[in-house]
Amino acid sequence: MHPSLSPRVIAITGAFGNLGAALAIQAAEAGAQLVLIDRAETPPVDFRAPDGALLLTGIDLASLADAQAAARLIDERFGRLDALVNVAGGFAWQTLAEGDVECWDRLYTLNLRTALCACQALLPLIRQSSAGRIVNLGAGAASRAGFGMGAYAASKAGVLRLTESLADELKDQGVTVNAVLPSIIDTPQNRAAMPEADFGRWVTADQLAGVILFLLGDAAAAITGAGIPVSGRV
Repeated sequence: MHPSLSPRVIAITGAFGNLGAALAIQAAEAGAQLVLIDRAETPPVDFRAPDGALLLTGIDLASLADAQAAARLIDERFGRLDALVNVAGGFAWQTLAEGDVECWDRLYTLNLRTALCACQALLPLIRQSSAGRIVNLGAGAASRAGFGMGAYAASKAGVLRLTESLADELKDQGVTVNAVLPSIIDTPQNRAAMPEADFGRWVTADQLAGVILFLLGDAAAAITGAGIPVSGRV
């Protein structure tokens, strides 16, 4: 049973990916009105947007100007925004010895800068909500990086520090800011990359979406500045 999110307006970045799509379905079932933001110009052929959703395609959230343009379109359509979920991001594995410095820049841009620009651009709308929520997608690796995970973990550690700092900044303004810290998410891409793994130990997109929905609901009003592990059995 999902918490009721009616009639809240929720923006999801990276909405066309596995987690974004799962979250959109669950949020719509909970009664939310949705803004689905993605860098892709068109959704995947199998993507089904919930009825009434505002699709903002071709939005590069690493650009503050693009993020601000999205904010204007949300304001024009709904006149408000109650929550932002920053799902947009990326992953790369490489050792320091064999890798490249550009990978660190790329993952910073994909994981941290996109969340930063989205938060800054959409915050004026979220501040007007009586139950403002921001949830960022961190990673379990944010607390300790493993072999080949330096660049990714550093970018996700930045997301967690952004979460903590913004939560403190907004704690007296009625807006909560939290992060979820998943282990390995069970996606077709991760299965292809690790075909010998025990997929049953991983976190499913639906499970992670359920935790995010809890953080968006009234029952989580007293939680802010948290990094919540969602580890499955990894």
